[in-house]
Parts: sequence; structure tokens; C-alpha cells
Amino acid sequence: MTPEITTVLFDADGVIQRGTQDWTGRLHAMVAGDGEGFINDLMLSEGPALVGKEEFRDAVGGVLKRWHVTASLDEVLEPWSWFAAEPVVVELIQKLRQAGIKCHLATNQHAYRRDVMQERGYGDWFDQSFYSCDLGLRKPDPAYFRAILSATGAPASSVLFVDDLSVNVEGARSIGINAEVYDLNTAGPDALTDLLRKYGLPA
Repeated sequence: MTPEITTVLFDADGVIQRGTQDWTGRLHAMVAGDGEGFINDLMLSEGPALVGKEEFRDAVGGVLKRWHVTASLDEVLEPWSWFAAEPVVVELIQKLRQAGIKCHLATNQHAYRRDVMQERGYGDWFDQSFYSCDLGLRKPDPAYFRAILSATGAPASSVLFVDDLSVNVEGARSIGINAEVYDLNTAGPDALTDLLRKYGLPA
């Protein structure tokens, strides 16, 4: 039996938005030798910032010192802004909201990238936005999803969560939220329409 969904949580990267440029190539070119190691160090440095425990700029600055990178901090940070929302997905979200379905952003982001997203109007597309850096919690921690349920007052059984990573979907399912894996990059917008219709939603 299909549950009655009144609230949909959307992940950002890989669901609403996708990359627009070759950010790995840009970062690789900043170091001589182990470019992969440099990128991995940058990705690891995001951890504390994703839950609001450190400024991402400070974390990246530490990585640049370790790797003796001569590029400026702003040059290294620039690839984190190389993304764009898929217009068809944004339209789908607005259609749901117009039909009375609550739509919220549920994404792991540090404050630096959150600010970029908000400047591009993401806050206008959703009823509420739940950035991990603001909650102090991140997916797939079930506590992240519990915090959203508490803030929205929505019962878990009435919520659908859409994410491109199965580990995050499992985290949501572990507390009773309906959750599905969807990847914008591989499946395209039409597959999201089909997924929403599967739950009886007006997509």
C-alpha cells in the first residue's frame, strides 16, 4: 500500500544540482605529483566544517600549507561553486509545493557552500532548508533526520526522502522515513518524475 506523502526531502548534489566544470582537473593541476592525495586531503578537511565545527576556509588553508600550494585560497575554493541546479527539478519542486506538499532541502554542506547556494536562490525553492552545518549533524546519521522531523512536525511515515547515495537513504529508512535512491546525473529528470508519481505525488 502506497503511503500518503505530505512532505518531501530533497538532497542537493546529484539530485537537484550537478557539477558544471572539471573541478578535479583544476585541483590536480595545483600540485606537482600526488594530485589524488591532495584532493583526498581536501575532502577529508570538509568533515568538521560539514557539521559546523570549523570554517571551511580555515580547513582548506591548513591543507594548502601541508601541500605547499602556491595558488591562492580563493582559487582553491572556487571549484566548490561550480554547480548548477537542474531547472526541470526546480520546477517539479514548485509544482509539489503548489499542490500543498511541503518540500525541504536536506543536504550535507559546510557554511561556505551553503552561502553560495543561498545567494543563488535555493532558499526560495523550499519551505525549509536543513544544512548539516546548521544542524550540527550530517547524513546518514539518523539523528540528522530526527532533527528534521522535529523541526517540521511531520510523522516519518508521511515523509519521502530522495538522495543519490544509498547510505543516506538507509539512514532515513532506519527511522521510518520513506526513502529512495535517485541520481540526476545517470537517470535524468524524467526518472525523478516517475519516482514521485510512484508515491502518488503530483509530478
